[in-house]
Amino acid sequence: MSAVAPQLPPAETRTANFDAIEAGTTATSAVKGRSRIPWRFLGGRAVFYLFTLWAAITINFFLPRLMKGDAVDAYLARNRNVSPEAAEALRALLGLDTDASLWQQYLDYWALLLRGDLGISLLHGMRPVTEVVGQSLIWTVGLVGVATFAAFAIGTIGGAIVGWRRGSRLDALVPITTFFSTIPYFWLGLLAISVFSVTLGWFPIGKAYGVGVRPEWSAEFIGDVIHHGFLPAATIILASLGGWMLGMRNMMLTVLDEDYVTVAQAKGMPNRRVLWRYAARNAVLPQIQSFALALGFIVGGTIVMEVVFSYPGVGKLLLDATNAKDFALMQGVFLVITISVLVANLLADIAYAFLDPRTRQTEA
Repeated sequence: MSAVAPQLPPAETRTANFDAIEAGTTATSAVKGRSRIPWRFLGGRAVFYLFTLWAAITINFFLPRLMKGDAVDAYLARNRNVSPEAAEALRALLGLDTDASLWQQYLDYWALLLRGDLGISLLHGMRPVTEVVGQSLIWTVGLVGVATFAAFAIGTIGGAIVGWRRGSRLDALVPITTFFSTIPYFWLGLLAISVFSVTLGWFPIGKAYGVGVRPEWSAEFIGDVIHHGFLPAATIILASLGGWMLGMRNMMLTVLDEDYVTVAQAKGMPNRRVLWRYAARNAVLPQIQSFALALGFIVGGTIVMEVVFSYPGVGKLLLDATNAKDFALMQGVFLVITISVLVANLLADIAYAFLDPRTRQTEA
């Protein structure tokens, strides 16, 4: 009897052979050659965000004009020696001229906006809004940005480890960090100032740098800025750490019940590889959207923190502009916050499209 030759699979099947575990996860692509840029998905998101930007800018134009009074009225209340002619000239300079129709003011606002002209700030001595916002933006991004990145990294990594070792003593970290998240921030900041600044004298009470220190790129100035910013940054991390850790832990508990994690462990893979390459890498996907929102609101700053610590950031700038009815400055701050939130969400969608293959299926 002649032996029957074994039937080999087609060449296409042999070349497309891959690890079934990796194909079932979002951590790696099943077939490297088939991954492609989801242009249709990204294009649709870009159109959506452009429309949202137009709507936000339009609301940004009309909202201050619905408020009672204007920036010139608030300026005249502080400076009573201004003549009526000068007041009318200020209104025309700020685009608040009542002789022009609202539609014409709207078109003029867009024309100035496309040229990068956000107007002038009466609150800051007729300085350009771009210059005023730019100076405050540096302090906010430097402090709140670093604190947000640190809180996200510590909370996400800590939540992954706590979720992986569920039932151990590490579970106590979740209620402890969550407890600090429930404390009102102004109370937490005042408590930190009372203990570490007033009682112990370790850190300054407020401000971004000491009185008499000249802002410059020197080791002395940078060290003074870090010394002044450590306490507010630590309170931001402590107040937001619980949310990141709790969210990552809950997602880890969900992911650990998936079949591909069980199969990976059954194949004898090292626990460290299963934890970071399969479980944590998939569990972190929902955290990305929250992190994108947090990145967007970094520009807005933490108003309560900046008021408590007298920090010269964008949040305090917006509060001062609102109290002074400085419409040009308010619109400039709102515009920067809106753009930052939209860009952060767009980057999160792009990250989703490349990290999660299921998102790329929307292109098909």
